[in-house]
Amino acid sequence: MVTPLLEMSAARVFFDGIFTNPRVAHPEGVAIHRDGSIWCGTETGELLRLAADGSSVERMGGTGGFLLGIAFDGAGNCFACDLKHAAVFRWDAATREMARFASSGIRVPNYPVVDEDKGWLYVSDSDGARSGAGIFRYDVGNGDGGPWCRDPMSFANGMAMAPDGKALYVVESDAARVSRVGIREDGSAGEKSIAIENVANVPDGLAFAPDGSLFVSCYEPSRIYRWRAGAGLELLIEDPAATTLAHPTNIAFKGDKLYTANLGRWHITEIDLTLLAR
Repeated sequence: MVTPLLEMSAARVFFDGIFTNPRVAHPEGVAIHRDGSIWCGTETGELLRLAADGSSVERMGGTGGFLLGIAFDGAGNCFACDLKHAAVFRWDAATREMARFASSGIRVPNYPVVDEDKGWLYVSDSDGARSGAGIFRYDVGNGDGGPWCRDPMSFANGMAMAPDGKALYVVESDAARVSRVGIREDGSAGEKSIAIENVANVPDGLAFAPDGSLFVSCYEPSRIYRWRAGAGLELLIEDPAATTLAHPTNIAFKGDKLYTANLGRWHITEIDLTLLAR
């Protein structure tokens, strides 16, 4: 048995939304706003804002569908993947309205990544076998776009932009691995290669830490890994009871804290990473 780097005492329920109004109904996506608040999406299609100190929850918008991954651009607009509508929606920071933004043949839009410098929005498609692409790409301003990476993928899921901006890392949940897709100088998809293997058992979300290490959340079992060049894949934390970490999906960094959505329950979890140095 592998001993995790962190004990479960390093994790706590940041916001319990089981009985709040609005309810934090089985959140999958989580992202940090520039004001420090934590946003998430729910199975009822609601986009929610949790106060930075976890004291309140506010409904920002909704789709009437099922929200998966979410991501912000520099202006504070929030892009949200919707499973029911097979489309990406955008919450507009100026108008505070939420509207359909992009689709173009994507079938299961799962996770969005904003490339602010080049003006693109990348979105994984978990049903790429039928749509013909594991990753779609859209103009971040107007939503125009379509298939980008057509290489076969086994349930493309969470993604993260490489720190140098030259590649996308994408979870292939059904293959228990993380792959790397290069971004060529002309913006086209480069070679797809395996970056991390044997991420047992069902990897879901990805996020790069400030030091360049890559964190991988697992839907099953309820655990999070850390990968570092030279050190490889390490088990960061695991909850055998699946209560504090309850089938974590997407993850996001805020300083020395890691926040996880929990598709199995009604809360957002906070993990104190300062304890790694002790």
